[in-house]
Amino acid sequence: MRVKDFRIFEQILSKIKTMSFRTRNEEKSFRTGLSDHAGRTRFLAIARNDIRFVLIFCLVLVLSACGGKSTSNNSQQDTTQNQTSTASDKKNILFFGDSLTAGYGLDDPDEAFPGVIQHKLDSLKLPYNVINAGVSGETTAGGLGRIDWVLKQKVSVFILELGANDGLRGIPTDETAKNLQAIIDKVKAKYPNAKIILAGMMVPPSMGADYANSFKAAFPALAQKNKTDLIPFLLDNVAGIPKLNQKDGIHPTAEGAKIVAGNVWTVLKGDL
Repeated sequence: MRVKDFRIFEQILSKIKTMSFRTRNEEKSFRTGLSDHAGRTRFLAIARNDIRFVLIFCLVLVLSACGGKSTSNNSQQDTTQNQTSTASDKKNILFFGDSLTAGYGLDDPDEAFPGVIQHKLDSLKLPYNVINAGVSGETTAGGLGRIDWVLKQKVSVFILELGANDGLRGIPTDETAKNLQAIIDKVKAKYPNAKIILAGMMVPPSMGADYANSFKAAFPALAQKNKTDLIPFLLDNVAGIPKLNQKDGIHPTAEGAKIVAGNVWTVLKGDL
């Protein structure tokens, strides 16, 4: 209760006490023989006035409390709306890839290169939110099968990192290129203004020179055809370096992921 209300409340208590005293005296007079009509009328009028005063005061207190609560609720609602507005103002950068994107083998998924990119964006206070849509073991065919569902989220920048598992399985490069093109087409159809970045990949020489060269060439050819930006080789300065890779020799460590993020950032920053 506010100080002002408390003072009014003290006054009303005093008023009630006075009313009780006057009421008792009037009632006593009434009972001891004051039967004239004027006396009874005066007694009833006093009682009615005092009761009316109490009721009005109670009504004021109730309305005051409701008004304070409404103001508080409105303030909380405004704060929530401002926070929601701030979050909705951020644009989405969607990383669509395989285990390299998902952060396979890392203790914390945020250590994968998309997470490193998010930290970079936050440090620069750039209004972007990273969405990691990486799935370990994903092929280009698998990616094509789930792209429609992933695109339910609004996308401003789409980074396509698929193909490595195709290469390790020896899938024909024209099939890989066809699937990647279909994914790009779907992104363009759903979000015509989205910027697309294609991550280039390579396969080990053990896959055969002809296949390795054909596979490597597929990515810049797609980027040129679609006029998209290209990361020449996602794992540049990481692939083949034992200390930057996990025991499988394929997936980067947390330190290796930082370098991969640097390779991505070199291209990505020009699209923000």
